[in-house]
Amino acid sequence: MGDWEGLADRALAGDAPTREEALGVLRCPDEELLALLQAAYRVRRRFHGNRVKLHILENALSGLCPEDCSFCSQSRVATGEVEKYRLISKEEMLSAARQAKESGAWKYCMVTATRGPSDPQLDQICDAVREIKEKVGIRVCTSLGILKPGQAEKLKAAGVDRFNHNLETSERHFASICTTHTWEDRVRTIGYVKEAGLEACCGGIVGMGETDEDLVDMALTLRRLEVTSIPINFLNPRPGTPLGSQPVQDPRRCLKVLCMVRFANPSRDIRVAGGREVNLRSMQVMALYPCNSIFTDGYLTTGGNRHEEDLQLIRDAGFELHRE
Repeated sequence: MGDWEGLADRALAGDAPTREEALGVLRCPDEELLALLQAAYRVRRRFHGNRVKLHILENALSGLCPEDCSFCSQSRVATGEVEKYRLISKEEMLSAARQAKESGAWKYCMVTATRGPSDPQLDQICDAVREIKEKVGIRVCTSLGILKPGQAEKLKAAGVDRFNHNLETSERHFASICTTHTWEDRVRTIGYVKEAGLEACCGGIVGMGETDEDLVDMALTLRRLEVTSIPINFLNPRPGTPLGSQPVQDPRRCLKVLCMVRFANPSRDIRVAGGREVNLRSMQVMALYPCNSIFTDGYLTTGGNRHEEDLQLIRDAGFELHRE
């Protein structure tokens, strides 16, 4: 039997797991999974109680990305059918933010499929954010790709609360999934975000052919970067992408990954994100024990649980919706 409670005690004391301990979590025997989840839940409960944050995504610019990320159906190398459109209008962003708040979302997340925002795009987004903050009153996260110096400061001044830019995987594995930019480019953007005083949202994707060691490296790097929020996605293989034939993950494996990330980042907002419904399947509710945050109402190019379903899932498990 693994010393999962001892690992929880150390996390609560602020200590990082060793690499060997983190690998041990990923390799936890299935018959010990409930004990592992209980230990991770102790850590989650200390910092987040029984509250669950809902986040709703808006695909604000779709299908026109010049990057070659092998997991993404919006990349330049993807051949599958995906809706393509330029940056949506301010009025559409405002309407989507209102709908997100009415659905019980804690945060409205605006995403663009691009290498990074042009100055006109950034100005349009900042204008929309100012109006969203004034008229809707919801927290706003933007995910706009690689930032240039000074752009994060503009987003902060407009009222953006959080900026998302995922590492996606470990430094070692990154070149296997993307060649048009580097892992260091992503780390640099997170630096700009933190320097501007924005909350940094940064996570990754599980199921892209990485090793256990890669997952541990990513989790410990996120701890070192001191990001605020960590979305953990599970690959939902998209037809027409280089990773389109990858198998989906075993749900027990997914839960072990989430527990490992919680032990490595005990106080952080950890979100079970894209691919939740496909990979966790009937075990989705168990992700709430290590995680305190979920996306609802689908993802960028794929569907998912509706918010009514997720609200019921939260209530049935004895958790409660996080409200400001």
